[in-house]
Amino acid sequence: MSIMNKKWAAKRLTINLTSSEAEKLEKYCSMTGRPATDVIRELIRSLPIQEVQNAN
Repeated sequence: MSIMNKKWAAKRLTINLTSSEAEKLEKYCSMTGRPATDVIRELIRSLPIQEVQNAN
């Protein structure tokens, strides 16, 4: 099965970008040939998340 046929358990998200942020994202996508969704998803996955210890 190709990745295009993969069904995502997705949550749709709308974000507000400044014109310079949108331009930077568009340029990056154009340079790499990657869709903005993939770029943003990769950036989110790279966020450092620390485990929250149970306070109880």
